[in-house]
Amino acid sequence: MLIPCPLCGARELREFTPKGSAVTLHRPGEDAGPEVWHDYLHLRDNPAGPSRELWWHGAGCGAWLVVERNTLTHEVTGAHLAEEEAGP
Repeated sequence: MLIPCPLCGARELREFTPKGSAVTLHRPGEDAGPEVWHDYLHLRDNPAGPSRELWWHGAGCGAWLVVERNTLTHEVTGAHLAEEEAGP
């Protein structure tokens, strides 16, 4: 599987480390109960089909990427720098 790094071009999967969903997680407040913390720490969606994932190009430029990929077919449909999504 090739991942299109915006800085290095198409690179092999083994240069990258997947870090999970690129959907922003909102950390609970300190006063949140144990059930809220359990959900935050342990429960994640496991979509079948199109997904947006955070990947680190550790064996390359060191950039964090948001990779758009189909989890059923492993087809990569795009990638861009994660910093392009960073808010204020």
